[in-house]
Amino acid sequence: MSTPTGTATARGRGGVDQACADAVDLARSAALELAGADGVGEYLGCVAEDERVATHSFACLSPAYVGWNWSVTVVRAARSKVVTVDETCLLPGVGALLAPAWVPYAERLLPGDLGPGDLLPIDPDDDRLVPGWTGGFEAVHDRAEEPDEAVELREIVGDLGLGRARVLSLIGMDDAVDRWLNGAGGPHVPLAEAAPGHCATCGFRVRMGGLLGQAFAVCANESSPSDGRVVTFDHGCGAHSEAALVVSLAAALPPVLDEIGYDELGHG
Repeated sequence: MSTPTGTATARGRGGVDQACADAVDLARSAALELAGADGVGEYLGCVAEDERVATHSFACLSPAYVGWNWSVTVVRAARSKVVTVDETCLLPGVGALLAPAWVPYAERLLPGDLGPGDLLPIDPDDDRLVPGWTGGFEAVHDRAEEPDEAVELREIVGDLGLGRARVLSLIGMDDAVDRWLNGAGGPHVPLAEAAPGHCATCGFRVRMGGLLGQAFAVCANESSPSDGRVVTFDHGCGAHSEAALVVSLAAALPPVLDEIGYDELGHG
């Protein structure tokens, strides 16, 4: 079913080429060839793409592409009266269901997404890391004059984390500090605000090395919800090692009975 030429939309320099605008039936036939007899709906109009190039649009009736339109581009060569189909495709219309914008996998991953056997390659230029001490443990033995000195130097190198190709950069530390301060082990959560004491004074606090050890530790209390997790010194919970004992309900005093006063009962 063709549509009068008057429905064409004049756009671009010179408007829609008349021959291209009249090729509604040709465009519909191209759409039907791909979509089938039941896949092409009403005619939606024509727009100029360039000189002697125009695009006709038809509603898509497929339930899988609600809101999408069949777009058929036709073209006419210079000094030719014959219009041909250049391209046919589906394009989203207003309100069409679209896939979400592409996000690189490294930005989509969330804590807990990494499972057994999964690999997450780290970019060689990741600004959270900087080159570590590249001498390796072999260099320790080369510098040591005595075997005992080599063992001692090896322990020092291990404690300082200098036996690795890359170590945490200041940017990496700053990112970790921000996560930990604002996370479940930070000072601004209800658990910490209601705690009888801070982790700094708790006997279950395990020291961390390096710069991060100046403000963070690891909880080693199996009764605490923070067990095995990084906590700030000003975090806390009810399982603090020095918390006062709470008298249980079973040890509470028996209720006091009033054997002198009485209540008058009415007759119903």
